[in-house]
Amino acid sequence: MLDPRLLRTFVTIADTGSFTLAAERLHMTQSTVSQQLGRLEQALGQDLIDRAARPVRATASGERLLGHARRILSLQAEAETLLSDQAGTAAIRIGVPDDIVTAPMSRVFAEFAGRHREVRLDVTTGLSRDLDRRFRAGEFDIIVVKEPKASVDCRASFPEAIGWFESAGRAIAWPDPLPLVTFPPGGLYRDAMFDRIERERRRWYVAFSGTSLSSVLVAVEAGLGLSLVPAGVAAHYGVRPFAAFGPEPAMVASIYAWERTGPCAMLVESMIEVLARRFDAAGRRLG
Repeated sequence: MLDPRLLRTFVTIADTGSFTLAAERLHMTQSTVSQQLGRLEQALGQDLIDRAARPVRATASGERLLGHARRILSLQAEAETLLSDQAGTAAIRIGVPDDIVTAPMSRVFAEFAGRHREVRLDVTTGLSRDLDRRFRAGEFDIIVVKEPKASVDCRASFPEAIGWFESAGRAIAWPDPLPLVTFPPGGLYRDAMFDRIERERRRWYVAFSGTSLSSVLVAVEAGLGLSLVPAGVAAHYGVRPFAAFGPEPAMVASIYAWERTGPCAMLVESMIEVLARRFDAAGRRLG
């Protein structure tokens, strides 16, 4: 491997045409400059500088090396500059349901990133139960989850109305068994849906399973089946309440975080403000 220090000495000698000037530019003694050039020539088995010339100049072998040496030194300088910039070197890991990543929440992330260039926001979307499990295992720093009841260590929680919805364009009665549009196994709404429909003693089958709230609501809008979803989000789709099942107990959206000081705590406070505005507005629309 070519030592960048020796390459820099060689390039400086070639540029200045003088061992004395090279020593001044590199803040070394002339003997140190000569020794470093000698070490490089010995490692390569080639004379790189014609010492007899006045001013001294690169030999044929030195000329061939010179362009490569400049590129190596340039890349080294770029790497040092890159590593001296701490932007994105610390991570805050955030887990949220996909419907939480709204435009207002994204603006909070953008404003935070602008103020804290050293922090990288790693945002993962997923099902609430999986996010909670991973948070408890230390995989996330902050999570927002939907749950029947908030735990005592939550930073804030907000009621979220849920309900049964069908396509707004459907004009005929549903068949027996009822087709359902669900989340994958383990999803909170899926289990609540099955519990309710069993209490109603209705026959059912899963007609469509989607991994995101938007995919579930689009499927309901298209008439694939009934689903139990957040009422505030459903208002933005072509769906209507399925009156036959009546109301459902509200869920809560809760935010949890390990850190209570520093940038992470500041981000949590901003996220809480966005969640408060969102669920307050949703409550007013449904009221």
